[in-house]
Amino acid sequence: MTALHARIEGIGFWTGGLPSWAQARAFARDGAPAPQDAPRRPAPDLLAPNERRRAPETVAVALEVAQAACREAGRDPAALPSIFASGHGDFAITDYMSATLADDPRSLSPTRFHNSVHNAAAGYWTIGTGCTRATTAISAGRASFAEGLLEALAQLATGSEAVLLVGYDAQAVGAMAEITPSRGLLGGALVLAHGEGRGIGLHARLGDGEADPADGPLARWLPDNAMSPMLPLFDALAAGRAGAVALPAAPGRVLRVEVGHG
Repeated sequence: MTALHARIEGIGFWTGGLPSWAQARAFARDGAPAPQDAPRRPAPDLLAPNERRRAPETVAVALEVAQAACREAGRDPAALPSIFASGHGDFAITDYMSATLADDPRSLSPTRFHNSVHNAAAGYWTIGTGCTRATTAISAGRASFAEGLLEALAQLATGSEAVLLVGYDAQAVGAMAEITPSRGLLGGALVLAHGEGRGIGLHARLGDGEADPADGPLARWLPDNAMSPMLPLFDALAAGRAGAVALPAAPGRVLRVEVGHG
């Protein structure tokens, strides 16, 4: 496969204890301690206060990191096509929906049903920002972030000026936790652009192989979230030096990503 190229103009990051990219980078690069007063839940100001309280954690973390990446990039969110990648959507709502449909389907909450669709975060984002550009929701298990990145790079290669990529997943509960374990809450976002200009260079190629061991500081901080396979890339970005990682893209396939900080 021909290599695909982009510049990373903006980065957003949130997980429990490390609620911003600046704090995550300081922790990963310098061993700075995690803040003691870190918020327990993201609070994206894109949503009105009532919506912010009602929104599922998956929506909250996706919007939080998407806003942060757009701010750092200096890009208008309404002008960006977007890709939202989540391996499993909202585990808690899926568990609730399954149990309620089995036991008492007439009591199903309309609000939770509304938030059960896999593109819920994308919907909140496009409504909140007034964005009418294309948005894509991707689910591919452990390969979700790599497949989302591949989609973003393909859009850049076929004419988009810049693209927003968001990866996120939450805690698994109920029967889902036995099938697909996932711990904590994690979100990461990149604003990617093509051509010359400011930003970190990124080059990616799809090929055969196995993913690299996830042994960086961020990967060790939250090793077992469903979106943790993206963390080797964020560790490479936090390190601030050129390097390469192999992200899981499918059984026996990887997306090899080279990062250039020069």
